[in-house]
Amino acid sequence: MKKLGLRKISFVMAAVLALAAIGAPQLDKLLKLGGVVAIVNAMGKQMNEGINKLWGRQDTWEVKTKVVPILSVGINSSTAVGAAQVMGPPHQVDKVVAVAQPEAQLLGRELRMKALIPVSSKDVLKDIRAVEHVGVSGIVDIKL
Repeated sequence: MKKLGLRKISFVMAAVLALAAIGAPQLDKLLKLGGVVAIVNAMGKQMNEGINKLWGRQDTWEVKTKVVPILSVGINSSTAVGAAQVMGPPHQVDKVVAVAQPEAQLLGRELRMKALIPVSSKDVLKDIRAVEHVGVSGIVDIKL
């Protein structure tokens, strides 16, 4: 019994030390990423209903909507920046777990482009797998 308690304490201490080693800027990013994802997981259904009310529409057997996190894709990093409502055939919408938002600049910093791509993987750094026939129909700004 005492060994189990000691293991738990050791695990917690190791986690605290690891978080301290990450540093404040990275910890802030991790907390925001986790916070946005947690908010979308907890309130996604209500957000979806709210956007549908703005549009004056309801899901049908042909078209379904849902709210997922937006993951901004930069060089070697991703950050949850808000939420998006996606819309399309139900069997395709069910595959969407996030919206990737890759960014690029042209002409120095004169033009900045962003794409919103419904994807089937949250690991948007390694692989952006677009879900066909699904588009973004709404944006939710989340201030943390």
